[in-house]
Amino acid sequence: MTTFKYRAQAADGSTVTGVVEAYDEYEAVDQLRGAYPIVEAITEIKGKRKINIDLNEPLWVEDKSLSLVASQFAIMLKAGLPMNRVVELIAGQTTDKLLKRILTACAADVSAGYSLARSLEKNGKKIPAVFIESVRAGEESGTVEASFESLKIYYEKAHKLKSKVKGALTYPVILLILAAVVIAIVMVVLVPRMTSMLTGMGTDLPLPTRMLMAISGFFQRGWPFMLAGLAALVFGFIAYNRTESGKIRLSDLRMKLPVLGRIAKMNTAAQFANTTATLLGAGLPVNRVMTILSRVLDMRCVGVELARRVTLLESGKNLADVLSEIKYLPSMLVEMARVGENSGSLESTLRTIGEFYDGEAERASDKALSLMEPTITIIMGIVVGFIVIGIYMPIFSMSTSIGG
Repeated sequence: MTTFKYRAQAADGSTVTGVVEAYDEYEAVDQLRGAYPIVEAITEIKGKRKINIDLNEPLWVEDKSLSLVASQFAIMLKAGLPMNRVVELIAGQTTDKLLKRILTACAADVSAGYSLARSLEKNGKKIPAVFIESVRAGEESGTVEASFESLKIYYEKAHKLKSKVKGALTYPVILLILAAVVIAIVMVVLVPRMTSMLTGMGTDLPLPTRMLMAISGFFQRGWPFMLAGLAALVFGFIAYNRTESGKIRLSDLRMKLPVLGRIAKMNTAAQFANTTATLLGAGLPVNRVMTILSRVLDMRCVGVELARRVTLLESGKNLADVLSEIKYLPSMLVEMARVGENSGSLESTLRTIGEFYDGEAERASDKALSLMEPTITIIMGIVVGFIVIGIYMPIFSMSTSIGG
């Protein structure tokens, strides 16, 4: 609840001031109008609050936590417990610190008579819009238990898919980092010692050795600048990715990459189908579903294209015809949406195609891994071979000349 300071006119024309507690300023005005015919001003009283930063609190609510909480809501509501009691129990049981803080704040609002969706919207800025809108639709239609069941399945699938994709890409990334560290150490520490010894022998060094010495010298002198440049590149990328234009351009580039682009495309298709089916199952109309999707899709370029076409749905155009204009979506997804619309089974059709694209995303990740591992191995072999040749060629040359 929020405290508001007000100034109003009483029925006799006198001015009165005071404070009132309400959920928001609109509710505060409604309360005051019961006693005062004219509300002249109303202002939120913002007290000085000590900001406690919990370093153990996650930065966002994970899909796994959302799936577990949705499952708990569905079970407890089916058992007949009132919503306010359910929120209190789950807030006390969850181990996710961010989710615990959000649900604890929601418990007070729900106990005061507000809807869970409205409370989540106010307190849960890091709760996905899909979760909040599904809860809202369930509350409005009286099927909130079914909404939570659907959310449980949705976030469970999302968690499994993301875990598999991340797991497939983690090994090659770690391998690349280790290879870069080892090569840097060799070039900065080992190569200078070997080349200084070879230079002291007074012989003409072959081209590979001279190249190796030049690269090693660059590493020795330029490693601070290289680290600074790498840090600037990383921070610049993060800053650019936080801008709207950056999100659009980088997601568009990611969708066009040779191997990783297919993973992004399959993930987007799976997210689109699964999210649409979940929101339709909660009772939301198609145009509202597309509006929400345009905000929550991971690939911002797809979200922007979808947002531009929501008005076409509102004017009566079919979903499949709208989706066919978005170049990032696979043609099979568009055709399945058309089949679902024509047969009146759009929700179930999208659930089926969503499972298909989940599998395609997993297979694309496995293929990427199978291609990256030998590529990294070959590159490392070439680099190591060049270093070995550069070091041992002059040694072999001297051995041959001495033997001759």
